[in-house]
Amino acid sequence: MLADTFAFFIQTLGSLLAVAVLLRFAMQAMRVSFGNPFAQFIVRITDFAVRPLRRVIPGWGGYDWASLVLAWLVEVAVVAALLWVKGFPFSLAGLGLWPVLFGLGAIELAKLALWLVMGLTLVRALLSWVNPYSPIAPVIYPLTEPLLRPFRRMLPASQIDFSPLVLIILCQFLLVVPLAALERAARGAF
Repeated sequence: MLADTFAFFIQTLGSLLAVAVLLRFAMQAMRVSFGNPFAQFIVRITDFAVRPLRRVIPGWGGYDWASLVLAWLVEVAVVAALLWVKGFPFSLAGLGLWPVLFGLGAIELAKLALWLVMGLTLVRALLSWVNPYSPIAPVIYPLTEPLLRPFRRMLPASQIDFSPLVLIILCQFLLVVPLAALERAARGAF
């Protein structure tokens, strides 16, 4: 019972930090204005970890690689901590455990990124109905528009934009089929 409580807190806090850092990476990659209060909030809550890592991992090609690597390292730490809470014998596992942990961290980060895309798309769809000029809209729209645009070109024009629905279904498919299979294969190494 206590182990489940610890696992819940580890998973929740780790995922929140990883989502914040991943959101920071996406906002910088999509050139979102950091003058927005929400964008400033994301920068403030992630600066403590991103800034020191930037000294080691500089930006390259217009991307803040330190943020992406940090999100991945957080997920690796979460996977390792969850295994530790569940009583995994790290001392017996050997060095072959590290590639599996790194792979599981990458899979968890990909799952988190897909959930983030679905959440942002859902918020965008709701904002378009309720308040398209919300203060958070200048952050949400540039993050989702590059993902929705290809579906808008393929779908016939109508009164209702079905591109968010198609994107969410595609994300669900990616979560259920390839990522779940990769996760099962990686967890099979334990």
